[in-house]
Amino acid sequence: MHAPPVRPRTSRWSARLTHAAALVVVAGCARTAIVVPAPAPTPDPRVGLKAGLTDAGEAIWNLGFVSNVPSPPGFEGVTNSDLAFRGNYAIQGNYNGFNIWDISNARQPKLVKSTLCPASQSDVSVYKHLLFVSAEGLSGRTDCGTQGVQDTVSTVRIRGIRIYDATNIADPKYVGNVQTCRGSHTHTVVEDPKDKENVYIYISGSSGVRSPNELPGCSGTSPDNDPNSSLFRIEVIQVPLARPQDAKVINNARIFEGLTAPARHADVMTAEDSARMAARAASQPARAPRPAPMRGGGPTQCHDITVYPALGLAGGACGGYGLLLDISDVKNPIRIDAAADSNFAFWHSATFSNDGTKILFTDEWGGGSAPRCRSTDKPEWGANALFTIENRKLKFHSYYKIPAPQTSQENCVAHNGSLIPIPGRDVMVQGWYQGGISIFDWSDVKNAKEIAYHDRGPVNGEKLVSGGSWSVYWYNGNIVSSEIARGMDVFELKPSEFISQNEIDAAKTVQWNELNAQGQPKIVWPPSFALARAYVDQLERGKCLSTSRIAAVRGELSSAERAAGAARQGALTTLSSQLAGEAAGSCDAKRVRSLSDAVKDLAVVS
Repeated sequence: MHAPPVRPRTSRWSARLTHAAALVVVAGCARTAIVVPAPAPTPDPRVGLKAGLTDAGEAIWNLGFVSNVPSPPGFEGVTNSDLAFRGNYAIQGNYNGFNIWDISNARQPKLVKSTLCPASQSDVSVYKHLLFVSAEGLSGRTDCGTQGVQDTVSTVRIRGIRIYDATNIADPKYVGNVQTCRGSHTHTVVEDPKDKENVYIYISGSSGVRSPNELPGCSGTSPDNDPNSSLFRIEVIQVPLARPQDAKVINNARIFEGLTAPARHADVMTAEDSARMAARAASQPARAPRPAPMRGGGPTQCHDITVYPALGLAGGACGGYGLLLDISDVKNPIRIDAAADSNFAFWHSATFSNDGTKILFTDEWGGGSAPRCRSTDKPEWGANALFTIENRKLKFHSYYKIPAPQTSQENCVAHNGSLIPIPGRDVMVQGWYQGGISIFDWSDVKNAKEIAYHDRGPVNGEKLVSGGSWSVYWYNGNIVSSEIARGMDVFELKPSEFISQNEIDAAKTVQWNELNAQGQPKIVWPPSFALARAYVDQLERGKCLSTSRIAAVRGELSSAERAAGAARQGALTTLSSQLAGEAAGSCDAKRVRSLSDAVKDLAVVS
């Protein structure tokens, strides 16, 4: 994301939208609710919403609006960035630092701590007792001062990673930093299962290379002429858990070697886009310029890397390419495949399917500061690209983009999101800046479908003023969105024709102690009757068991739930065995087997 700070007027905005499995259109301050049955209504009510910072029109479908909290003093009017989670807390980055919210009562989040420490873009991650914050701009200071840095070369400038001891989440202590040659636009925390003494960070720095007079060893020369070039690499930082202040760069992984410049679509950057971005750049905090493309070369940096440690894989969104990386040796990531797409302007981030057989890459066309969801913009632009991973190779299948056109006053493009832990399906919630948030099912990579959304009208109806969802993630039953201009939103998923209450209940059984979306955890569902019933609902939706058999299975599950001890165990064991025998005759044998396994696991814990 490259959007500048927003300067909205001070507000205490606190909407409440609570209509289940319905569309709610909210116009101005009247907050009139219109309930419309699923499926999604036409025409799409996201089109033509009223503009406004605190009183914008809103449309919501198959979601419940739980709460909104505005940014606190010192952070109001400044861009909110990414989110991380630990325990009952959401840590929200902001270009002025970060805020920590207690979301144990999601209807009334409470501010626990504000840390004023400016540096774009302040992306945040957590690991056990540690908190990490990215710093890339030219004005960030090692002492967290707000006066900026005036000198071209300065020993007080911070471009890299800030490290906090957050043992006491209500009062994190700044313990040190690691300086890097191109700063940290984003970063990814990686746990090495073979190393319990350290944690590792992959740095994605995308600004110009700083002077060696400021940080010795930095070089902006092509690797052809300087093997120690700061280009065409990512830094790997090692952080000792017992002494985080001793963190240091231990490797410069050259995962781009051998890549050539990808083909670019002729319409990737229009004159209008260039003029708009130049005007907006003038209002941004001071930041290092991005380097010019290297002659004949591929990307010189990654924007973001998502790691999936359980599979030893990572997805690198790296400017002109989507990369598949082998991270089985955490200290030495290796590229195993790369994909290019002339419809993509800027590969931004990645998300794996839970089983690791698929990956989704996003395209942040225009750096998050341009309107790329207008009716005149092609659906392939600023969208998601869906791939399967076959024999450790990327195979493209289709695109997904929000179906509702947005206005020229709304920055809108694919951005950050995460999986929702619905068993047996790949369902994702994703932020689209002023396109709002979209929940879609991409289990079928050839035919992703939207199943829920929330959207507001433009922040300003006369000109493009940055706003919307920077990132939105599912965490322990809540859907939390970092709203660039309006604070932090919390939503809840509502049952609909696309998602049953049992599927939602099964998703809520997945509880994490912490979450960084760029460190994707493998989702494991504990045994529960909700899990078994979720699979039954899916088989009914897919018509892959007869109506009578669906009713019988539901009845047997209810009877077993009312029973106890040996009676429950026996009933569940019998049902599991019966289902295993029926799998081959179903049109969805895999799901029937999953149901059988879920029932068997229930029998074991009964």
